Amino acid sequence: MALDFARDDTLVAVADHASCELGGEAVLLDLTTGVYYGLDPVGTHVWRLLQQPRSLRELRDLVIEEFDVDAERCEADLTAFLASLGENGLLRSSNAARE
Repeated sequence: MALDFARDDTLVAVADHASCELGGEAVLLDLTTGVYYGLDPVGTHVWRLLQQPRSLRELRDLVIEEFDVDAERCEADLTAFLASLGENGLLRSSNAARE
């Protein structure tokens, strides 16, 4: 399932998952499919942020505050990561009704 979103769309983690953190990394379990996903420390930080609805722009700004990365690179990496979460059914967007 592809997730189409714009900078100002609200993104949030889906409810049908379980996650746990260990050593700064997270493991996610999709409760619908039973598939596990592993996240590195940056992905884990973003996943924590996605527990509340946020825009790509807001996520980018929060990641820049936490990590030493320029805005353009951060947004590109976030877009790819969020698309991956969406493709795996772990993220929903406020524009879902328009699709």
